[in-house]
Amino acid sequence: MRFFLYVVTILIGCSVNGQDKASKKTSTEGVKKVVFVIIDGISTDLFYKSNTPFIDTMSKEGAFSEAYVGGEKGKYSETPTISAVGYNSLLTGTWVNKHNVYGNSIVNPNYNYPSIFRVFKDTYPDKKIAIYSSWLDNRTKLVGEGLKETGAIKMDYSFDGLELNEEKFPHDKLKKYLKRIDAEVAREAANHIFETGPDLSWIYLEHSDDMGHIFGESPTYFNAVSFEDSLLGLIWDAVKLREQKTGEDWLIIVTTDHGRMPIDGKHHGQQSYRERSTWIALSKPIDNTYFKNNKVAIVDIFPTICDYLSITVPEETSLELDGISLMKKVDVSKLEGVCIHNEFLHLQWLTEHKENEIGKVCISYTDNYKKGEKDNFTLLGEVDIQKKEFTTKIKPPAGTKYIKIVLKTKNQTINTWVKVTPK
Repeated sequence: MRFFLYVVTILIGCSVNGQDKASKKTSTEGVKKVVFVIIDGISTDLFYKSNTPFIDTMSKEGAFSEAYVGGEKGKYSETPTISAVGYNSLLTGTWVNKHNVYGNSIVNPNYNYPSIFRVFKDTYPDKKIAIYSSWLDNRTKLVGEGLKETGAIKMDYSFDGLELNEEKFPHDKLKKYLKRIDAEVAREAANHIFETGPDLSWIYLEHSDDMGHIFGESPTYFNAVSFEDSLLGLIWDAVKLREQKTGEDWLIIVTTDHGRMPIDGKHHGQQSYRERSTWIALSKPIDNTYFKNNKVAIVDIFPTICDYLSITVPEETSLELDGISLMKKVDVSKLEGVCIHNEFLHLQWLTEHKENEIGKVCISYTDNYKKGEKDNFTLLGEVDIQKKEFTTKIKPPAGTKYIKIVLKTKNQTINTWVKVTPK
């Protein structure tokens, strides 16, 4: 695998030495691009126990945070800690109560919550998107390529479906074939990124999760994590060489989709601390107090990519996002609320800075967005975010079970669901 890097380095060196050393700017100088990588099934504690020199080095140059999946435990957005569910939370920036992918069978996704690829293409129709994946359903079902419900989105490049080629990759009980597939996916991703530089791309690697299911917390599992880390190193080298050649400005985001069971580390899907516990590594430093002081979430990746790539997100979509951007100043986080006796609404939140600032509290008693329609938000009042709480009277219509709350500040919007408690 490292042969690719050696050859590419020589080619770049020859090209540079053969050019005018005045280093003229290229048309891509400073152009921002993103590749996000999901390495399947690595809980935070097992990540720390693994030998991952490439992710560790990238994190030291960039940033690293412990993270979580699974939505708000015990609340409306509680989300199964299952692979495809986690992928879709990243892709849509929402928890399962919105995107509706509850398992790996991916039955009836709610495409009204657009993927990061759709909002990117809506903003930049001529820019390129790509996927390199060890699982075909990521493209055909989650991204929903070619479907009417997704606006017939089309990836500009895809490399996936190798798991269906049993002649080239004969299936075995210990799933060694998936290790070979991950290697093929990573090699293709590295070559294609270096050669063509898609603007937004997704790499998915599966081998680590399968070793967890079969062997649990074991030397075999840790070896699989280290193997995936070496593939990340290949991809990272390709990105750096691409930047050197073109002057582009790349961000790599690496994460995992879920943790593992607390007993033996074999399976996942529930809401234990270990199953919810994940991590996010970025190739660039992050300078905001929210990132430094909190355990971030997988849904934070969607708005982070949007900010880095200057993607225009329609307001009605931004009001639905459950994540917080890691790329800009964060005013408030952890917005929560209770409805008392079907009459009083009490909200509370945390603030990440000390400045006084007025926030606007808005409410909707409908969930029309879920059906592809628009919700009617009304202003409940304004509040200094330094107060960290807000109480008011409300009049939910008869039969209302949940209400949508949005807090709008100078730098962001944040939402929460509040369960209506009858008298």
